[in-house]
Amino acid sequence: MKKNKGLFILIAVLAVLLAVYFGLQSWNKSKEKEKEKQEEAAVVHVTDTAAEDIVSMKFDVGNGEMIFDKENGKWSYTPDPDFPLAQSYPEAMADAVGNITADRELSDGDAMEDYGLDEPVYTVEYTDAHDNVTDIYFGNMTGDCYYVTVGDEGRVYTVASTALDSLSYTLDDIAQLDAYPSIGSGNLVKEVITRNGQTTTYDSENEDQEEDIAAVAGGLGAVTLSEAADYSVEDEELAGFGLDETARITVEATYTEDGEEKVLTLYIGDEDGDGNRYVMMNDSRIVYLISDEICSNILNESE
Repeated sequence: MKKNKGLFILIAVLAVLLAVYFGLQSWNKSKEKEKEKQEEAAVVHVTDTAAEDIVSMKFDVGNGEMIFDKENGKWSYTPDPDFPLAQSYPEAMADAVGNITADRELSDGDAMEDYGLDEPVYTVEYTDAHDNVTDIYFGNMTGDCYYVTVGDEGRVYTVASTALDSLSYTLDDIAQLDAYPSIGSGNLVKEVITRNGQTTTYDSENEDQEEDIAAVAGGLGAVTLSEAADYSVEDEELAGFGLDETARITVEATYTEDGEEKVLTLYIGDEDGDGNRYVMMNDSRIVYLISDEICSNILNESE
């Protein structure tokens, strides 16, 4: 009986300890939620629009005017709808402009011109799905913050300069460039060059062309698509780059990827005068700049 009594006491103590433990857990969670609510209540919202509700944006924060529109869930660069826009950028921009918070709101402030808000340094405008237009004006700086106001509401806030970070991009930054395959002497099957109606073929199965295959594979493998001369070239503009059908050099490279044969088509045009040549690939409308040296290797012009 004494043993059973001792066991019952241990079980009772354990039950009490568990009750205390779970009680503390629940108390801690309630305190954390209360703290989060207090922190949220303390946040001063300059703008408060969900990113998915924003359908257009216009601003110039030092890198030139940017205008974007969203239709059927997809963003486009308004001045050039064919521009290859990487969607992650306007999505981040919409999130940034719709959720601007302030360090503080000024009370009994001075006139707008005292904050540089009569002639703003930057203006950010966005429109939501209900055609509501919001204008955010950035004036003078105070420390690491801008004086900011929205529309004609007359309220002045101080907003961290980092609020503009997600908008400070150039077109080169936000372009979605083409994916270029990995090609080398180990997976290059064949390269066919067509120039002025004449065709030259380098075949990996031709033992007499081992050095040629190594040379052209080295050129193909050195290509990086990082600089563009035109992001959405029109057919009538191709001649200006030497990329019209009568002038360009066509390179068809057959290579293997995951055991499957694929074909990369490159069109090589004129030199740009700065050590590069204009190049297009497959059916892309982007004109890239590739160094003369790499293009010469692709064409095996050092043979």
